Parts: sequence; structure tokens; C-alpha cells
Amino acid sequence: MKRKADHQPGPREADIHRKTGETEITLKVNLDGQGDSRIDTGIGFFDHMLILLAKHALIDLEVQARGDLHVDFHHTVEDVGICLGLAFEQALGDKAGIRRYGTAYVPLDEALARTVIDFCGRSYLVFEHPLDGKWAGEFPAELTEDFLHAFASNARVTVHCDILRGRSVHHMIEVVFKSLGQAIRRAVEHDPRQPGIPSTKGML
Repeated sequence: MKRKADHQPGPREADIHRKTGETEITLKVNLDGQGDSRIDTGIGFFDHMLILLAKHALIDLEVQARGDLHVDFHHTVEDVGICLGLAFEQALGDKAGIRRYGTAYVPLDEALARTVIDFCGRSYLVFEHPLDGKWAGEFPAELTEDFLHAFASNARVTVHCDILRGRSVHHMIEVVFKSLGQAIRRAVEHDPRQPGIPSTKGML
């Protein structure tokens, strides 16, 4: 008789296409990748952040986004967050065998961020930061929160993220994306000791 612990999960991949009057986005993810990415959102700084996220989460990520950048960056950033969240929700399925929780502290020179994530099936974001009204080049820093909220809502995860210190706006946003990636990596890893659903409720 084959034990449940011997179950080998299938590929954890998703392919999302979303088109609205404001954006059109194609996004592909492989949660068991190598950190490779091909990103083109039309927003250079945001591309850089998504590349970092993929690398630190060890996911393969492709994003092709076209949005109303002549209006502002908001719709594109938020809608990419929506699509990424939907992709995680689809790729993880019933979440059997994952560690579920992930915590990461990431420094970059003077900046430090902490992200804690729970793939619990409940959407919640707490984001403590000093970014409102600030800019990283042409990128409005507060869009970082819009991205996180869209991701958390559509992946159905709880995210607590705190920028603990920093001076450079670029650095502070960068450690958010890196710490999110590292926390995701830990949370979606296969747990060899827990092949079933990591919850006493029996579902997530």
C-alpha cells in the first residue's frame, strides 16, 4: 500500500491572461523554477523589482504588460499584482505539502525590511512604511503598497511587511521585494514531514 507521504506533486505552474480597458497582461509562473525571469511592463523600475522578486523566490516568471502609462503607473502595477496573485492561487492548488509560512529579513546597505507571509487562504496586508509621497526616480513609492495589496488579495495570503529602516527610497522598495521573495520561497517549499494540508481545519 502506497503511503500518502510518497505522493509526488505535479508541476506548480500557472498561465494568466487579463485584459481590461486599462491594461492587458500575460503572466506565467513556475513555482519550482530557478529564479529566471522575462519582464516587460513598460516601467523600468517595476521591471527591476519583479526580476528581484523572481530571483529571491526562486520562481520562473514571465510578465508582458501593456497599460495606460500615459495616465500613470497605478493601473499597470496593481493589475500585475492581481495577475501574480491569481497565478500563485492557481499554481498552489489545495496547498498540500507546502510549509505555508515564510519569514525573511533582508538588508541593503542602510535599508532593512522584514516580510512574514502565510498562505492561509485569507487575504490580509499590513504594510508599515515611510514611502507615501516619495519617489524612486519616476516611480511613485506608494505604488509598492498597491502591488502588495493586489497580490495578497488575489493569492489569498496574509502578508505583514515592515520597512524597519532606510534612507534611499530605491533601497527601501528593493528590500521589500527581496524579502517578499525570500518569504515566498520558504512558504511554498515542499515540507517532507507534512505531505498533507498544513492546517488543523483540513483545508486552506
